[in-house]
Amino acid sequence: MAKLTTSYMGLQLKNPIVPSASPLSRDLSGIKALEDAGAGAIVLYSLFQEQVAAQTGEVPDRLFSSALSIADATAHFPNQQDYPRGPEEYVEHVRRAKEAVGVPIIASLNGTSKGGWLDYAKRMEDAGADALELNLYFIPTTDTLMGLDVETAYFDVLRAVKRMVKIPVAVKLNPFFSAIPSMASQLDGLGANALVLFNRFYQPDVDVATQQVRPVLTLSRPEDILLPLRWTAILHGQVDCSLALTGGVHSADDALKAILVGASVAQVCSVLLKGGVGKLSEIVRSLGARMDELGLESVDAIRGRLSLKSYVEPAAFERSSYIQLLQSFGRI
Repeated sequence: MAKLTTSYMGLQLKNPIVPSASPLSRDLSGIKALEDAGAGAIVLYSLFQEQVAAQTGEVPDRLFSSALSIADATAHFPNQQDYPRGPEEYVEHVRRAKEAVGVPIIASLNGTSKGGWLDYAKRMEDAGADALELNLYFIPTTDTLMGLDVETAYFDVLRAVKRMVKIPVAVKLNPFFSAIPSMASQLDGLGANALVLFNRFYQPDVDVATQQVRPVLTLSRPEDILLPLRWTAILHGQVDCSLALTGGVHSADDALKAILVGASVAQVCSVLLKGGVGKLSEIVRSLGARMDELGLESVDAIRGRLSLKSYVEPAAFERSSYIQLLQSFGRI
């Protein structure tokens, strides 16, 4: 029988299937259900920088110009009561989650810049979190910000958190940096214990009838895995930290693809929100069966087998394969 155990950020997991931050971890019953379904670890839903700002009056320095008052800035945030928990309650939720289950609990901080909100990283560690995931969700909307400014914001937050905590820290990247390997290498050098590929930025839609912009939440599709697959394969072997693939993992084969290109874990979310927590059990069970069917002995033995570092045809990840695909399309 194939061995599914894996190491992620130095944490020993029974398998590489990890539910990512989602509403499924908002209460203890949901967390216990994820453990019972076979989760290797659980990433809790996020504590947002804006939640802390609403309590302290601190304005995130990269979200608003200095001309905005605190009242103006926080008017754009949801009301505090709209969040499932305040900052203090979130820390207590981490504590209770850690006491309730035996799998590693990864707390999540979602924000954009340095500030007092990062003090909660230490408080989450003190509450028992096994690791921390930094979800740095920032969209530059002004021409006064350069690409280097955005990258520096990521570096600054990671430096600040690494000074505060001893537990492993993962950084969730987005796919829009101009030089992802360089960005990944610098984060690795600053002490990131894992990179999570990729953050999905939700896109607003336009209602033509009302002529208004409206937010739209679109869950991932299986084909969305192609982007993180490519970059996980490219980064494996170029960085020392762990890699987590997230986005488009809907089946055991998807998880197996993630491992083959170099991921330590495959994070799942949309498939669970669509089909229920039972889908997690199905993926874990099917992953072992699929590996047995293919004669694959362990997750560790096959990790990175199809990465850019190991694959015998590296052009598959580069421009030449793009040209070949375009040229062959008319002959299909």
